This record gives sequence, structure tokens and C-alpha cells, in this order.
Amino acid sequence: MAYYIDDVIKELKALSIDTPRKPKLPDDKLLDKYEAKIGFRFSDDYRKFLKQASDVFVGVLNPLIVTESGDATSELAIALSEAREMGLPNGWLPICEDNGDYYCLIENGKVCFWSHNGTTDELWPDLATWIKVVWIEES
Repeated sequence: MAYYIDDVIKELKALSIDTPRKPKLPDDKLLDKYEAKIGFRFSDDYRKFLKQASDVFVGVLNPLIVTESGDATSELAIALSEAREMGLPNGWLPICEDNGDYYCLIENGKVCFWSHNGTTDELWPDLATWIKVVWIEES
């Protein structure tokens, strides 16, 4: 079954619980600056997710976020640095932390689960499918 990023973002936002300290959603200017800082070009779907739904709280998973200050506990740049120190392959971009392991965007827009113990065979064809199958359905 094919999932579409607009549909899963809408569903995530509907399921999100309100919290008093939601992070501010980034805009294109901040994302451009952030891409240059970490050396990654975000896919269109990931940019859309970051700009529209990276402030959601659904289930036990929380997305890595992009902020102006760059010092939030779930900051993408910090997670990327920490994961690299543990052996995350070059070219992999962590998007969500899970107990010290990461869900990562990899080549061709696929999402892979990476454990600090090594890679696994858990793979989803795209960001929308991962959001729907792992984040929404498993919550």
C-alpha cells in the first residue's frame, strides 16, 4: 500500500497530544542554514514533515528537531554527531531516536532502523510509509 506524506502528516497532527512546550516549527530559511551546517540536503518530504509536523507528540517516538539555537535535547545535529561517534554510516540521516538507536533516512529516500549494535534489516520504502507503519500504527 502506498502512503502519501500529506496524508500521514495530517493523521499525525490529529493524533498529537498537546504539550505546554512544543518546539517552534522551522521555516525554509532555517532548514537551508541547517542543511549547510550538517552537510545534508533534506528531501522534499522530510522538509515538509519538519516544517509541518516536527512538533508532534504521538506514542513513544519523538522526531529529531531543527531549532534556531541548535541546543534542544532532541536536536538533529546533536543526534547526528552522537550517532556518528557510535558508527552510524556516512550518508545516513537520523530522523528519530529510539532508546539510543535511530530511524534514519538513507539513499533513495528509504528509512532504515540503525542500532548502535549495527544495522538491522528493518527497512521502509519512504518516509510516509515509516510514519504510518511504525509511528502511527505501532503507537
